[in-house]
Amino acid sequence: MKNYLHVKKWVRCSPRVAVIMAVVVVLTGWSTGLLTSFSVVKTANAASQPFVSDEGAMPDLDGAIGWLNSTPLSSKSLRGKVVLVNFWTYTCINSLRPLPYVRNWASKYHDAGLVVIGVHTPEFSFEHEPMNVENAVRTLNVTFPVAIDSKTRIWQSFNNEAWPAQYLVDAKGRIRYHHFGEGDYGEIERVIQELLKENGATGLASGTTSVSGVGIEAAPDWTDERSPETYIGYRQAQNFASPEKVHKDSIQSFSAPMKLSLNHWGLSGSWNVDAESAVLQTVPGKIVFRFHSRDLNLVLAPAKDGKPVRFVVRLDGAAPGENSGVDTAPDGSGEIQQPRLYQLIRQKGPIVDRTFEIEFLDLGVHALDFTFG
Repeated sequence: MKNYLHVKKWVRCSPRVAVIMAVVVVLTGWSTGLLTSFSVVKTANAASQPFVSDEGAMPDLDGAIGWLNSTPLSSKSLRGKVVLVNFWTYTCINSLRPLPYVRNWASKYHDAGLVVIGVHTPEFSFEHEPMNVENAVRTLNVTFPVAIDSKTRIWQSFNNEAWPAQYLVDAKGRIRYHHFGEGDYGEIERVIQELLKENGATGLASGTTSVSGVGIEAAPDWTDERSPETYIGYRQAQNFASPEKVHKDSIQSFSAPMKLSLNHWGLSGSWNVDAESAVLQTVPGKIVFRFHSRDLNLVLAPAKDGKPVRFVVRLDGAAPGENSGVDTAPDGSGEIQQPRLYQLIRQKGPIVDRTFEIEFLDLGVHALDFTFG
């Protein structure tokens, strides 16, 4: 295992507050999942690079361990094309919600000389597996080239700082613009148009496209989101409210909190909490969370033997009904078949504090990360 020196940034931007913390982390013998385990939530009010400038030469892409939808590409082979490099990871909600725009640009400007490249840099351990990335790319209808950056070499060569991140490269191979996080899609598209015109493209429409995502890709409700991303593994866990203290990497019994404050959560049943996840040891087992948001998502993975894991979701003690997410039936039932992000709740009515509960009916499930929208 190699040693790495990384600068890590956590950024939270909302209509109410923006907090930026930068921490230099020196890690010896730790997984690269920790080194890249952060994401950016961005609105139109957050900082970006609004002007086209010269930020240096585009690094090469030879750090990829494989490519999907393309033969290997390089900075040299891309000369003469305008390139959009989109850093993402398939379990990150902030990476998924921009996809409708990225897919649209790839199609809309292809004939004008734009090449879109998705660089998939993983956060969680199962995202390092090429087969899981391939399955996600197919499910998400991503047809543009994807570099599998499981060793984070492309991420490091760009000195990248976030998921998602977009870099625009001109036809001479110079990075002319970068953007971190969600939002500002009109601005990004206008830069695409400007660089294409510099390269001789004609007949481009002056307007920008508004795209409406559906399902898990739908735009978030920033105005009424008061719950932050919350990790379950002890490496980054916060606001754990079960009365028992977590013994790292040990099987132990937990009981659900008698009362949950907003954005606090707990476990019930027999679990082994490791650095990345909580793994259910016997059935049944539950996770509870008090949240305030339209959507509740949870990164989940089936047992190591690959057998599906059944679950039942409740909202304030009842079946979610019309508030069920795309991965939950109205009666609250669902099944975990692949390691990915599951949308479990999408509320249709007024957003208030609610108590979420998920009960797993089969053992071995890995629960990793709550996100909201």
